[in-house]
Amino acid sequence: MDKIWLSHYQPGVPHDIDLDSFQSAVDVFDKSVAKFRDRPALANMDKILSYGELDELSGRFASYLQHALRLQKGDRVAVMMPNLLQYPIAVFGTLRAGCTVVNVNPLYTPRELEHQLNDAGAETIVILENFAGVLEKVLPRTQVKNVVVAAIGDLLDFPKSLIVNLVVRKVKKMVPAWNIPGHVRFNEALKLGQRQPFTKIGLAHDDIAFLQYTGGTTGVAKGAMLLHKNIVANMLQAGEWIKPAVREGEEVLITALPLYHIFSLTANLMVFTEVGALNVLITNPRDIPGFIKEMKKYKVTAMTGVNTLFNALLNNPEFKTIDFSTWRLVLGGGMAVQKAVADKWKATTGVPLIEAYGLTETSPAVCINPLDLKEYNGSIGLPVPSTEIQIRDANGQEAPLGEPGELCVRGPQVMKGYWNRPDETAKVLGADGFLATGDMAIVTPEGYVKLVDRKKDMILVSGFNVYPNEIEDVVAALPGVLEVACIGVPDDKSGEVAKVFVVKKDAALTERDVIEHCRKNLTGYKVPKSVEFRSELPKTNVGKILRRALRDEPVKA
Repeated sequence: MDKIWLSHYQPGVPHDIDLDSFQSAVDVFDKSVAKFRDRPALANMDKILSYGELDELSGRFASYLQHALRLQKGDRVAVMMPNLLQYPIAVFGTLRAGCTVVNVNPLYTPRELEHQLNDAGAETIVILENFAGVLEKVLPRTQVKNVVVAAIGDLLDFPKSLIVNLVVRKVKKMVPAWNIPGHVRFNEALKLGQRQPFTKIGLAHDDIAFLQYTGGTTGVAKGAMLLHKNIVANMLQAGEWIKPAVREGEEVLITALPLYHIFSLTANLMVFTEVGALNVLITNPRDIPGFIKEMKKYKVTAMTGVNTLFNALLNNPEFKTIDFSTWRLVLGGGMAVQKAVADKWKATTGVPLIEAYGLTETSPAVCINPLDLKEYNGSIGLPVPSTEIQIRDANGQEAPLGEPGELCVRGPQVMKGYWNRPDETAKVLGADGFLATGDMAIVTPEGYVKLVDRKKDMILVSGFNVYPNEIEDVVAALPGVLEVACIGVPDDKSGEVAKVFVVKKDAALTERDVIEHCRKNLTGYKVPKSVEFRSELPKTNVGKILRRALRDEPVKA
């Protein structure tokens, strides 16, 4: 297998990276801000910060963590906000202070937030005020002692900052009432951090940079320990891959996927910062008209996204009016890119939609298609440098070429393991260093990897992992439910959505009851889109519910 894929790397891309070029993600950041100090780094709501300003502000935040909060190396800092200028400042500041970033989905329900904060042992959280009400509900049941609250308009120029915050709070009423005694405002934290410089912390490859939460392959929310080595490796791996297509200090990148998601975090924030790009942060990509309006303000050269986002853009007539003459690189990941979308994208923009593949546990890039690919090929591409793959059969042996099996990955980007979960780590990470991805794949004679199915029951909704176990547990807690099973069903907009099958205990139970209950306990994309009531569910002879049998049934119109 090695001879096949090694001989099919993208031309001009080295087979291996020099991991010793940097000791940490902070080393890469320091190099970038020194090299591109006067270049624009971040743009959001018409406000642009240079690399020098990003250096200064993240340094202040690092100082605040060290001197005002007295955080120590390795302490976990949760960050819960969408794509705003405050996010990179908080993340780079946390890393520069020697602490570990715990990314939190801002859409989490109180139940989900409480679990993650407690599991990570986070005593500090940086949160947008729009979600502070959720935090308030769980705060007494967590270890959190330090709360930094940001507002959307914090870093905008006056008077726009005042106007934006007023509109968000009073007109659009996007900030539910909350009360957290002792909290500190984000701008106040930056002022406190300005009093003295932060103390540089010696970081090495084996220090933890991120606890990136994922369901892994079992559905139990776990923190993948991504070391500085893992992040540096994946930055170098992806960086080498895209090097032929990028120009240092000249790229303008659209960042619409949330930065708390591993794809956007590494690809957009880390890789493109290393090459001095301008990251245009889109706070609400669901507002397609507003999103398109933002893109028209810049001479865009690159973009990353998921299939559903590309599809939504293509289905808005205004998208076709964008000037695509400067566009050169578009990467799709997080979920499968559909042929119809890729073909339409190329026809509309003139730029191919290049599919990539990765996992939270691999920081994330594993495979990327060649950037000079002319047409959609249905594959996830070729392994990035310093990456080994194997296709293993049910017995754990390497499958013959062209035969399907589980895709396994080994390389410097593979996580250390799951935070405080050695048992879960052992299930996916072997003694030989290979990570079992849970995805079924084949390798073509040309060395390209194609996914054919998923080994587990995971559902992929707009690029986010959704696990039936979690949804079933929530539904089963509803009075009136006797039995429940959850599967994924195809959906034109999201790729897949969750569907639940319920056996009633209370004849009065309705579909609305189940959906409303789920909305109170699950993030929006996890909420089932349909409920089907059954008199019984298919089971094995030992009574285990057979989700597979439900999936294999003909889809009802």
